[in-house]
Amino acid sequence: MIMPAKKTYYITINDGEISQSSTSSPWDFKIEATDDEIVELRELFDQNYSTEWENFYRAHVPYLQYHFDRQNDKYDEGLTKIYGAIYKLGDEEARNHIASMGILPSEN
Repeated sequence: MIMPAKKTYYITINDGEISQSSTSSPWDFKIEATDDEIVELRELFDQNYSTEWENFYRAHVPYLQYHFDRQNDKYDEGLTKIYGAIYKLGDEEARNHIASMGILPSEN
């Protein structure tokens, strides 16, 4: 069975950018991924973008505190999934950086 070819991509977390050019804009992480893996990562970014908008609208409800807000929990969970995907696909520098952040659940 032929394995799908992996390509190099450069990821920017804040704006959810996935690029094959290392020089077109600043980037945070370098990964190697198949087309299917990039589609999955794009879906994670898109889901978190939608959650960001939900949070924006919710922010205008003054009586709801952050730590009781399910949308913020949903956003945090989405960001953890994004970092997990980048950790899985990333180069050694990306994995080391994400591991040093201590945001991924530990695997025992």
